[in-house]
Amino acid sequence: MDSFSSPSSGSSSSQFSTEDFMDQLKTQLAQAYAEEFLETVRGKCFEKCITKPGSSLSGSESSCISRCVERYIEATGIISRALLNAPR
Repeated sequence: MDSFSSPSSGSSSSQFSTEDFMDQLKTQLAQAYAEEFLETVRGKCFEKCITKPGSSLSGSESSCISRCVERYIEATGIISRALLNAPR
C-alpha cells in the first residue's frame, strides 16, 4: 500500500467526530458572542450612565447601569427570537 491508501497511524479515538467538532464550535461561538455582548454593553452603558468616574457609583449611576443592561438583554432577546423565527 502507498501512503495515500494506508490507514492513518493515529487512533480513531483521538479524532473528533463531526458532531463533537460542531459542539465545540458552537460553544466557542457562544463564548465569543457573550464576550462581545458584554464588552458592548459595558462600553455603551458606561458612556451613557457614568458622568464623573470615581471610586464608587452613585445611586443614580447604579440604577442607570441596571436599566441599561436590562434593556440591552431584552433587545438582544427580541432580535434573537425574530431572527430564529424569520422565514428562510
